[in-house]
Amino acid sequence: MPTLLSMAAFALVASISPGPVNLVCMSTGTRYNPGSGLKFVSGATTGFIALFLAIGFGLHTILANVPGFAVWLRGAGIVFLLYLSFLLVRDNGRIRETSSGAAPGFITGAAMQWLNPKAWLASASGIGAYIPEPNLQQVLLFALVYAPICWLSLASWVYAGVYLRRQISNPAILRYLNRGLALLLAASCLFLVFG
Repeated sequence: MPTLLSMAAFALVASISPGPVNLVCMSTGTRYNPGSGLKFVSGATTGFIALFLAIGFGLHTILANVPGFAVWLRGAGIVFLLYLSFLLVRDNGRIRETSSGAAPGFITGAAMQWLNPKAWLASASGIGAYIPEPNLQQVLLFALVYAPICWLSLASWVYAGVYLRRQISNPAILRYLNRGLALLLAASCLFLVFG
């Protein structure tokens, strides 16, 4: 039981701490209805758990031996984050009451985790800390603990965005908020370049 609680604490800290996916969750909450944000959250959680399982089953070890993979992952992550930043900067700040095709959806959330260095780091460090020896049952157990915590953590960022939207209904202020989030998202690329 203490190991499960420790795994849960790790999952919570890794999932709820600010990162690119969390910022997109908040932005989605400010720009679209909560259902759109929760589709993105479901995709991001599914993508993360798939990545977590793949790393737990040895993917990270295999890819560590592929020349240039780390550089490619970092570059793809930076391009994707800058693209999302661009979309935030372009947003006009008008609230959409219904789901729009422009809202990041399930597939975007899932793909983003595979391009998110924070997700790779959280997966590799969590597996390394709690499952030092290959153990299928332990990896699956950790994934079962992680999944609802990840989903709830990301959903809390969506609802933080919804709360902000309710407090700030002026499109000009929402534009500034989105541009601030875009700046933070783009700044996270600096960590990828220099971190």
